[in-house]
Amino acid sequence: MFATKLTLILLGALLYLAGTGYWLAWLGPDLLSTGTIEALLGAFAGTCAWMLITFGLVIHIIKTARPAGSLDKPDV
Repeated sequence: MFATKLTLILLGALLYLAGTGYWLAWLGPDLLSTGTIEALLGAFAGTCAWMLITFGLVIHIIKTARPAGSLDKPDV
């Protein structure tokens, strides 16, 4: 079970980093340099989508590391 979780975590991290690199290094600047309205709207929408994915990933990591109710007083 541990190997499966580790594999999924590493695969997710690899996909996220590859997508981030692709967007920030190649596709985003290419859309901005094109200069058409459609390309600029695509660059804006892609950046918004990337930020939402990043925010969701951060929230997921925080909730997984500290589940709800972990701040309650321990049962004695």
